[in-house]
Amino acid sequence: MPKAVLHLGSNKGLRSKNIQLAKMLLEASAGKTHKASAFYETEAWGKKDQRDFLNMAMLMETSHSPDELLDIIHKVENKIGRNRIEKWAARVIDIDILFYNSDIIKNDHLKIPHPEITNRKFVLVPLKEILPDFRHPETGKTVSQMLEDCNDSSWVNLYQS
Repeated sequence: MPKAVLHLGSNKGLRSKNIQLAKMLLEASAGKTHKASAFYETEAWGKKDQRDFLNMAMLMETSHSPDELLDIIHKVENKIGRNRIEKWAARVIDIDILFYNSDIIKNDHLKIPHPEITNRKFVLVPLKEILPDFRHPETGKTVSQMLEDCNDSSWVNLYQS
């Protein structure tokens, strides 16, 4: 069965509850979680003048195609209250597909692997926790190597609730 690697983040409202709810809804509609990282508190990326984020990564087994999974993700985000108004704006939940097996998909509405993985420490740190040796299908680098090479200087801390 296919495996998808997802990244979840929130910086609005009760951040940890938003992520926990999203994870629960994804498990109910998309598949079984095999691994999940701890929560990491991170500074906002792209638009810095907003509240810090909580982020986590998860590896999920799914029977859904990448397009079907993306539809499920959008439904989960909408159910939790996500509004797509401004790029990099504060959001109650954000869910990205980082990888789908080792597939490479590039079309108008979906890009897998996620094109910004190598530039975002807030993605790579939780991802390294669950899949340090997973190889990026385009670069061949492991998650650990991508984190070592990442030029992102933003801070990422293990979240202590």
